[in-house]
Amino acid sequence: MTGAGSLFGLDGQVAIVTGASSGLGRHFALTLARAGAKVALAARRTDPLDELARRIEAFDGRAIPVPLDVTDPASVRACVGVAETELGPISILVNNAGVAVDKPVFDQDEADWDRVLDTNLKGAWMMAQEVARHMARLGHGGSIVNVASIMGLGGTSQLAPYCASKGGLVNLTRALAVELARHDIRVNALAPGYIETEMNRDFLGSEAGRALAQQRVPQRRFGRPEDLDGALLLLASKAGRYMTGTVLPVDGGQSAKM
Repeated sequence: MTGAGSLFGLDGQVAIVTGASSGLGRHFALTLARAGAKVALAARRTDPLDELARRIEAFDGRAIPVPLDVTDPASVRACVGVAETELGPISILVNNAGVAVDKPVFDQDEADWDRVLDTNLKGAWMMAQEVARHMARLGHGGSIVNVASIMGLGGTSQLAPYCASKGGLVNLTRALAVELARHDIRVNALAPGYIETEMNRDFLGSEAGRALAQQRVPQRRFGRPEDLDGALLLLASKAGRYMTGTVLPVDGGQSAKM
């Protein structure tokens, strides 16, 4: 555990991580817990959250599973309420829950658009709004980290709703940062490039994936979840206390080349 005196330490902090059941959300929860935060693990699928909570408790961390559907306002309110009641005043939100629909634009329909925008953009807005209300009411401020993507900085084929949602999240981050600064609430965005997780590992490790890394990523490799740890802790901790409205790409140089 990181000590409370460390600039990047999170001892005594309470965090909510959405989409914590797998992938980057699971990794973010572990990273925050290892830095000393108590973590509300939020996702629609709660079985994986139980296992993750046990893993965190094994290194003397504290975590609780909380069911959450970010597209349901009642579920959002309930999640924040449970986190506050069980863990204490919330000082960190990692807005990670997200989905993508990978189809040619001519094959996408309104349901595809609504599913992606409702989860990635509207859901992030509802979570940020509810947590910011909590922080402002208690008067202690905090940090909101929206997990965007470099696809919110530039487009790509077959992912129009995803690119639109992440582009919207980038500007939502800036708008909230301006409005919430008076409450000592910082709002920043983490914009990962290609990061290897269990969902994309087979493709990224394939011949086509390796060619993609060589062609698009100046560092000529895809990222690993741990490559995001420093940026996440910077934005979540007092190390980033004078950062708000920032969009921080972590992508091996890909966005510089776009």
